[in-house]
Amino acid sequence: MEARRRHIRSPPAGEPLKPPNPNLNHDPHSYLTNALFFTLFFSVAYFLLHRWREKIRTSTPLHLVTLSEIAAILSLIASFIYLMAFFGITFILHPFLNSRSSPDDDLDLHISKPHDLPLSPPPPPLTHHDDRDLVLAVVSGSIPSYSLESRLGDCRRAAAIRREAIERLSGRSLQGLPLEGLDYDSILGQCCEMPIGFVQIPVGVAGPLLLDGNEYTIPMATTEGCLVASTNRGCKAIHLSGGASSMILRDAMTRAPVVRFGSAKRASQLKFFLEDPLNFDSLAVVFNKSSRFARLQDIKAAIAGKNLYIRFSCTTGDAMGMNMVSKGVQNVLNFLQSDYPDMDVIGISGNFCSDKKAAAVNWIEGRGKSVVCEAVIKEEVVKKVLKTSVEALVELNMLKNLTGSAMAGALGGFNAHASNIVSAVYMATGQDPAQNVESSNCITMLESVNHGKDLHISVTMPSIEVGTVGGGTQLASQSACLNLLGVKGASKESPGANSRLLATIVAGSVLAGELSLMSAISAGQLVNSHMKYNRSSKDISQVVS
Repeated sequence: MEARRRHIRSPPAGEPLKPPNPNLNHDPHSYLTNALFFTLFFSVAYFLLHRWREKIRTSTPLHLVTLSEIAAILSLIASFIYLMAFFGITFILHPFLNSRSSPDDDLDLHISKPHDLPLSPPPPPLTHHDDRDLVLAVVSGSIPSYSLESRLGDCRRAAAIRREAIERLSGRSLQGLPLEGLDYDSILGQCCEMPIGFVQIPVGVAGPLLLDGNEYTIPMATTEGCLVASTNRGCKAIHLSGGASSMILRDAMTRAPVVRFGSAKRASQLKFFLEDPLNFDSLAVVFNKSSRFARLQDIKAAIAGKNLYIRFSCTTGDAMGMNMVSKGVQNVLNFLQSDYPDMDVIGISGNFCSDKKAAAVNWIEGRGKSVVCEAVIKEEVVKKVLKTSVEALVELNMLKNLTGSAMAGALGGFNAHASNIVSAVYMATGQDPAQNVESSNCITMLESVNHGKDLHISVTMPSIEVGTVGGGTQLASQSACLNLLGVKGASKESPGANSRLLATIVAGSVLAGELSLMSAISAGQLVNSHMKYNRSSKDISQVVS
């Protein structure tokens, strides 16, 4: 008692009484006790929830409990009482102590809380350090380059310091790589790590493209001369012929985890379960919890020995949706684990999706937005604008895009240069440029119509992967290009409408590009046009010096 009284003092007159600190006895033993009861509380709670879930699924009455469940319930009550007694005492005593007014009872039991020692203290900020000293620290390795943004609190300054450190470490100049003009805060934790500048890519416009009754000016980011001019000519031919029309055939992003069992028979059992239509609704409920936009559409599974590849397809609103579908897949895997405890999840992606790789599954089944776009080009437009004939174009397409691509063993490459247009529009609008691989899957078809007078042209693209929210779409330049097309951000009226419209615009732009390039090849203009638009007129010796 004497030892305790030395820690008690009377408060000055008029000072309100402070409640006792619940951390009064926080010695190492109390920390261990708290950790023990926390662990016990959550462990038994998880155990009981799991058991009740099993009873509900097997129609077992909840009031029938086993000895282990009784022990778990008692442990849960005991740990709850302890935690409430330890951490809830302040809230229980606070109103009572504040209501006391007798001078004889006004005792200040407050003891200052010792400073908590973090397990891994954060590094000190660098805001008051000189830039030259920071560059030397990065060069020496005493300050990690990746930590500059968080420790400086200034993303632009971090990029400048990192840039100079790279020049010193490499012994090479970065002159010509711009530093100013980019909002480095906008890319932090979203688009690029450890930036030292940005690369300038010119953005041109083609159009207007008359598609489904509306006109669109197409932004194209490219360093290839003649590409924008050629696409622009294709847009002109389409516009003069009454425009193009498009149709979304499917909208479904995919993710395919790979799981392993002890036997092929066991893997087959899960395959049959997943592909059974009677089980789809329950799996969809679990999957769709990942997002208010994710909606499971289809599940297909393929077996390789005792390994099972499960391809989930779902809509993702206006986002491209890779993260969204991955979360949904993880939900389903967790759900299946209770019924298939022997299922070993090897990877959330098993390449049966298939993302950023040429794959027949995307060509056949589709991924992202599947779009077909068509137009009928009038005979006089073919002759006057495209400088060729309907017959010559049909023959060239058959021998080049169809037969020639088949001879080459092409996979989804039955076109002239769809990837050129896809890449340019993707770079301008903030899409993932690596997804050009499967997004450029395209078959171009040309045939004569109206008794051989006019030209029917179509492009069928089964795997256009685009979004209007997330990733690079939020950067200022890319956002401006999306705004030019009228598809910036998420559609409030109809979720997913903006991304679907963007996919049709991509297909329409490819249609224009295919029409123009095929015409240039047919008319023998390809070499001359590239010599005119794709070669620099500058004196190279002066540029080098």
